[in-house]
Amino acid sequence: MSASTAAREATRTGADGKPCQPPAFPSFRADHVGSLLRPAALREARQARAEGKLSAEALRQVEDEQIARVVAKQESVGLRAATDGEYRRAYWHYDFLGGLDGIEIYEPEDKVQFKGATLGHKLRVNGRIGWKPSMIEDFRFTAGCTCHAIAKQTIPSPSVVHFRGGREAIARDVYPDMDGFFDDLGRTYEDAVKAFHAAGCRYLQLDEVNIAYLCDPEQIEGLKRRGEHVEGLLDIYAGMINRATRARPPGMAMSMHLCRGNFQSTFVASGGYEPVAEVLFNAIDIDAYFMEFDDERSGGFEPLRFVPRGKKVVVLGIVTSKNGTLESKDELKRRIDEAAKFLPLEQLAISPQCGFASTQEGNKLSEEQQWAKLRLCAELAEEIWGR
Repeated sequence: MSASTAAREATRTGADGKPCQPPAFPSFRADHVGSLLRPAALREARQARAEGKLSAEALRQVEDEQIARVVAKQESVGLRAATDGEYRRAYWHYDFLGGLDGIEIYEPEDKVQFKGATLGHKLRVNGRIGWKPSMIEDFRFTAGCTCHAIAKQTIPSPSVVHFRGGREAIARDVYPDMDGFFDDLGRTYEDAVKAFHAAGCRYLQLDEVNIAYLCDPEQIEGLKRRGEHVEGLLDIYAGMINRATRARPPGMAMSMHLCRGNFQSTFVASGGYEPVAEVLFNAIDIDAYFMEFDDERSGGFEPLRFVPRGKKVVVLGIVTSKNGTLESKDELKRRIDEAAKFLPLEQLAISPQCGFASTQEGNKLSEEQQWAKLRLCAELAEEIWGR
């Protein structure tokens, strides 16, 4: 934190009356992936905007009000990192990606199939991919709302652009070979990391679901059926992520989130992390991994044995965002003890396995249940690791 920023923060106080002092670097101990259930006022405003009954400026004002409230709420339940809840987005991925040069979001005839639900949009590449300031001002607003928490920004991982449509969704007249596509995509994410850092971001997360999808034989077969070259794909994805993460200056933390799909409490894929673990933990330059472990679909903790000792944090997603049943502290402690057989306790942390609303529809639980789960994470982290 700069001297001028520190002086400014010293003049502000939080709802608790204490001077604002956000952490300079995330602890990861009690955290969450990013998205939160949209409150009624926000849902109503977005619907009014869609119907032409509300201006873009008026919607922005509602978003600002709700984001300020949700940042304060995250701090009040004990979290030391706060997001904007992804309140300005309809999707966890498309809103950011659609803001880049060369990528179009559209509504296709064939939808994205989850186990029990259907997602209505897809993406395609119809021009050279390049960085445009996407969500920079959104981040600045969120950071201005924090007091006792570090502002966390989430963006989709670069692999999403390829995995969602593959070669057929990438215009051949723009990218006759895939090397040029992957190079432009990696460079775009380098520029994004630098831009967020310049805006004051010190905690940036890449939402990387597709490496987890590569653990599912059904997903691998689907890639092969559409003609993708599966061999080497994990290394390509790791290389693009590294181009992004290695652009971060000292003092900027980056994490990545892995899950197997999260839309209205449904999922896409299954399978433990064993097939990707060595590359995931040893070939990717990242500070922390938010990993889905809330049910048997994610396998056991054994792959954590590949995590380098003393260098990285694994945030155990052992609290589920898919339903409202509150986990018991005793059971969560038992699972943390189990994970600690493969990775030292000081390299572990806790969070929900995914966001509560990866799309604006949200998962099937109440806001009260959501906050109870986040409070549980904070309380448990305090008991195990302290502040």
